[in-house]
Amino acid sequence: MAERIALFATAARGTEDLLADELKELGARRIRQDRGGVRFMATLDEALMVCLWSRIAMRVLYPLGAFEAHGADGLYEAAASIPWEEHLTPDTTFAVDATLKDSEHTHSGFVALKVKDAIVDRIRDVEGARPDVSTRDPDVRVVAHLARDTLSLSLDLCGEPLHRRGYRVRPTPAPLKETLAAALLRAASYTGEEALVDPMCGSGTLLIEAGLIARKRAPGLSRDFAVERWPELGTRARELLTDMRADARRNERRVTVPLLGVDKDPEALEAASRNVRAAKLSEEIQLIEGDATKLPPLPAPGGLIITNPPYGDRLGSGGQKGMKSFYFKLGESLRVPGWRVWVLSGNPAFESAFHARPSARRDMWNGPIACTLLGYRPAGGGSEAPLGVPHEPADVAPVRPQHEGEEDG
Repeated sequence: MAERIALFATAARGTEDLLADELKELGARRIRQDRGGVRFMATLDEALMVCLWSRIAMRVLYPLGAFEAHGADGLYEAAASIPWEEHLTPDTTFAVDATLKDSEHTHSGFVALKVKDAIVDRIRDVEGARPDVSTRDPDVRVVAHLARDTLSLSLDLCGEPLHRRGYRVRPTPAPLKETLAAALLRAASYTGEEALVDPMCGSGTLLIEAGLIARKRAPGLSRDFAVERWPELGTRARELLTDMRADARRNERRVTVPLLGVDKDPEALEAASRNVRAAKLSEEIQLIEGDATKLPPLPAPGGLIITNPPYGDRLGSGGQKGMKSFYFKLGESLRVPGWRVWVLSGNPAFESAFHARPSARRDMWNGPIACTLLGYRPAGGGSEAPLGVPHEPADVAPVRPQHEGEEDG
């Protein structure tokens, strides 16, 4: 990978332009937004920088090809046409992850099985021995995506999805994925240089991602990547990542602004506390028990309030009427002079019940749930750059959708 090759970074729907901006900052070239991710060109060094530093990408894929594949035989023949001996050896373990969209096949496991059979047979024919499958901890992870009759095959540079930072030791119901939390913070223009409050912090994901930004800590610093075990690139990748990790640690900074999490659920606070400790941010993040509709006094001169309130089913009884009442009280509580507010809402009733006019909005998806990210100017004046619809960053070209639903887990 001395020269730049084509790669594809997957992302939650509605965050593709944010990822494109981030990839540009990380040195990627020829960036093109796609539905469900961003295509770009990178050298090995640049690709590893993306794996280590991207806060928004869920996977970084090395596409091997796309083929027309009809029926079981078509799947096998398409997969068998790939020169797998260039990427695996008989001593390499591998696994196949498959996703489907509008396909004649109804079970992703069947597609994965046919691709696996083709890989094994091809390696056996060329090398005289077959590689083993390891679904739990493979050296090489193959990603198969079948959209109608088109089978796309890729290698995953990361292995485990990038949202698995390693700090979520205690989840709560309906947690926000780490990569989506980072995307919200980027959309809100958070740089770690202002105070931040999450009044319904749950297990602490938004707070921890804000803490990582404030510390200038690489989100992938505490994890390994599959490319480090690839037969051809593994040794060089390990050498480069050793230097990159050391450099990242040297360049971390002290956090000089308050980071405060509030929640009225003691179990949620306990989960957040354990996750904060696992993220090694106990000195930077403060957690207190409290009601989001009755916030304690916040520090001057202001900062960012950002939160992901319940969409309906997490507040118990009361139905939509109860939700509207809760959102109204929330609107009263979060109007604090000097503090701008950003809210990810998955309930269509939120905006009117919150009784404030947003200065910015963005359609996003929290897993399968269609949401809206709303930004509000500080109470009593202040400025908030309107976000509007997702934009196309400079030097980033749009393309027609080709990949979709790359990552659901």
